[in-house]
Amino acid sequence: MRGKHLPEGLGGRIRELWTYRELIRNLVVRDLKVRYRNSVLGIVWSWANPLLMMLVFTVVFNFLFTRSDLQHYHVFLLSALLPWQFFSQSVMEATNSIVGNAHLIKKVYFPREVLPISILLSNLVNFVIALPVFFGLALVSGARLTPWALLLPIPIIVQMAFALGMCLILATLNVFYRDTRIILSVLMQAWFFLTPVFYPITQIGQEKTILGITFDAQLWLRRVNPMASVIASYRDLLYRGTYTGLDFLLRTAVTSLIVLAFGYAVFLRYSPRFGEEV
Repeated sequence: MRGKHLPEGLGGRIRELWTYRELIRNLVVRDLKVRYRNSVLGIVWSWANPLLMMLVFTVVFNFLFTRSDLQHYHVFLLSALLPWQFFSQSVMEATNSIVGNAHLIKKVYFPREVLPISILLSNLVNFVIALPVFFGLALVSGARLTPWALLLPIPIIVQMAFALGMCLILATLNVFYRDTRIILSVLMQAWFFLTPVFYPITQIGQEKTILGITFDAQLWLRRVNPMASVIASYRDLLYRGTYTGLDFLLRTAVTSLIVLAFGYAVFLRYSPRFGEEV
């Protein structure tokens, strides 16, 4: 077992994480087994869950509200719903990753960030498992798929950087304030509706005036909500069959890296106190 002294510098910390890669793998496998242990459908639920959600939203917004202006609405929806579920489930589960593993924290030393990282990776596995459902549905529906879909790993990496930053911040906060997860469940619902998942961003309109100030609502929604930009990148590649503008993608990537750097700094600052607080 390693000593409890943390390696100096970010490079040392990352090298230490690499030495614990087998632990991360084991935790990912454990999370996947626990997720499907008492499920009748087992891993099939990774396909059934987004399909059922897609069916609900399609009925409500395509038939009840007659959204005939969107071709292949179910494909439009699923291209954003899958990455959103990947993000929201990762953040919600990782928030409790330190407190939920208090018995490990108190007994043995390992880099504490291993826990939220393993949660994120297990949800990445679920996301990848669900992707064939999207591609199969798109092909059956006659939706347009282009070679630009091969660039899918790029928005996935950008999203993972942003999600991991959020996971580290919220996991730290939850150690000291246990109602964080309860409040977060409400905030995630609001975040979902503020992200163009089941509606096109054009539905918001461009010019909005609040308190006498006129601004571009679509532009600012993407600026203050990184997930709106991430979702737009997925939609460009998977639904519209085109590329995402390089400048737009770079801004989103920089924002994600800033959130990741800040989240990791907060996590490292307070992780030595986790054993006392949990």
